[in-house]
Amino acid sequence: MIGDTHQVDIVRYGRGSARSTEDTVVVEEPLALRVDGKDVVVTMRTPGDDLDLAAGFLLTEGWIRTVEDIGTLAYCPDEDDPDRRNLVEARLVRSYRTSGPDRYSWANSSCGLCGKSTIDGIRQELEVLETGVSVRAEVVLMLPDRLRLRQRNFSRTGGIHGAGLFDPEGEEIVVREDIGRHNAVDKAIGAALRQGTKGRAAILMVSGRLGFEIAQKALVARIPVVASVSAPSSLALELAEELGLTAVGFVRDGSMNVYTHPDRVKATSNPALEGKQH
Repeated sequence: MIGDTHQVDIVRYGRGSARSTEDTVVVEEPLALRVDGKDVVVTMRTPGDDLDLAAGFLLTEGWIRTVEDIGTLAYCPDEDDPDRRNLVEARLVRSYRTSGPDRYSWANSSCGLCGKSTIDGIRQELEVLETGVSVRAEVVLMLPDRLRLRQRNFSRTGGIHGAGLFDPEGEEIVVREDIGRHNAVDKAIGAALRQGTKGRAAILMVSGRLGFEIAQKALVARIPVVASVSAPSSLALELAEELGLTAVGFVRDGSMNVYTHPDRVKATSNPALEGKQH
């Protein structure tokens, strides 16, 4: 099974009848990441943009700080199946991890923090985000539609998450998809890192809920605003409030909730929206 989607035979029931047809589903396969010869993580992901995923993971998990810290990043071929590429090897010029690959052994497609020892330990590794960047409310409100338009596989399957980086004016920097929310974020951050455009990113827009791991990755990548079409978690909001991240939830149908550091979001001239600002 190669590629990011797969056709399957199904029986579709509806309106009192049944018929045989096909459906398109998202591919989910393991990807192993090896750093300087050591196995670090196996994550369930949608194949595609794997080098972006690896680069984003290395940044958001503290292995590197800039793209210059990466020497080489490449697939290791599967001897039994050369077309199946499920192992990426990173050779680092410089590494900021001193404890070895003990924080991560396995990550499923929905949890970017499985295996971490304590939440307090994660907080201690993060720095307060201080920036003069601000965004207009109307810019944030238009991002769900912009993200959705670029989600090619969501339109085909309905079963994949999207993450996009945008500049303060809402111009797209990069959009990536994956079956896992945290993988989609790592792919987007990694792509911008490798392209040299991460410094332009002011907003991270995600299609799923805003959990702790999404807030953590935005903070490490120094992205000041993270927005979601869905709800945030209490732990994500605690982290955002403590470390200077603007967290925005329920961005849909012309409204949104700004939960933390609302001064970074400038009110629109729309009186109806102004009444919703915190």
